[in-house]
Amino acid sequence: MPMRPCWVEISTRALEENYRYLETLAPRDAELLAIVKADAYGHGLTICVSAFARSGAGWLGVTSVEEGVAARTVCPGARILVIGSVFPGQAAAVIEHRLTPVVWERWQFDELEAACRAAAAGPNSIPFHLELDTGMNRQGLALDDRSAGLESVLAHFSAASPLRLEGVMTHLYAADEADGAATGEQLARLDRALVRIGELGHWAEYLNVGNSAALLAGQGGTIVDVAASHGMKALLRPGLALYGLAPRFEPEEPAAVTAARGRLRPALTWRSRVVGVRRAAAGATVGYNGTFVVAEPMQLALVALGYADGLDRRLGNCFSLLVRGERAPIVGRISMDQTVLDVTEIAGVEPGAEVVVIGQQGEQAITAYDHADACGTIPWEVFTRISARVKRRAV
Repeated sequence: MPMRPCWVEISTRALEENYRYLETLAPRDAELLAIVKADAYGHGLTICVSAFARSGAGWLGVTSVEEGVAARTVCPGARILVIGSVFPGQAAAVIEHRLTPVVWERWQFDELEAACRAAAAGPNSIPFHLELDTGMNRQGLALDDRSAGLESVLAHFSAASPLRLEGVMTHLYAADEADGAATGEQLARLDRALVRIGELGHWAEYLNVGNSAALLAGQGGTIVDVAASHGMKALLRPGLALYGLAPRFEPEEPAAVTAARGRLRPALTWRSRVVGVRRAAAGATVGYNGTFVVAEPMQLALVALGYADGLDRRLGNCFSLLVRGERAPIVGRISMDQTVLDVTEIAGVEPGAEVVVIGQQGEQAITAYDHADACGTIPWEVFTRISARVKRRAV
């Protein structure tokens, strides 16, 4: 059955080229972990995982065990890191589907160990990554918490434990700040923690740190140096850049990021169609509560697109979409399932005409940053709020 005309197209070639380009930016001794959490930033998990795998991605990063299981069905051989760890009752699925959890809470270790015993897992057979909080105060083992610090956690593990410390991880909270001061402080705390881990008789293969901003700005070399000083390999975690956008930097963008921005290819195009066209007389109101009043006769186009599809309601009366290669202002409030455009100055608009919400049409383009700027948010939210009812198509 034909679907309602509101859909997203994902360029798999753009995804593959972005991944390969980011590989060229990574230091030679580093590996990349492709972040595909939140349905691959709203781009469609199955489509994106397949594209990254074709590009040679050996690691995938997801939020949850559920996402990990879904990714495993597409990529049987990939290493899949569950960044959000396990929740009660999920550890058996981690073992069954060969997922690698990030762990930092005592109860998470208990969940995994109980599942390991039930599965008769052998010593050091189930890898995990230990997250350390180096300043973000969100998730991760607090390094200044003596009751649950490194000593008490690592003392629990012996050669007979089924769990194996494969990686040490942290989140950089200000990698998009051009001076790099906060990142330097975090890496210094991380380095001290790695020294202490070594003193306690433990070692991990991977140092798992670094996002798109860190990679594009050239901070990967510093991360590799920290890793190498402890006999580890750096595992860098690009996210937004994989999908063709570079994070913005404050207060000034490094030249390397500007160059990368010109090389990355946005992978997502969001489209809909005109449902109907009508004339509105002067004095008529448009949409709920009549927030737009027609000043002179206008031609209005109804589009199969609303806030239930992910179009931010705040864009009413202050944003435009593309029709026939021209910008058509949104008039009135955005409804749950429909949006009205002013097409008075655009000739030939008829039912069925294509509308571009994000992407290029003719010489005009609308980006996720355009949406984000208009709403006071970030492109990550713009992408991930595109609802599941909007069909993703690989092109």
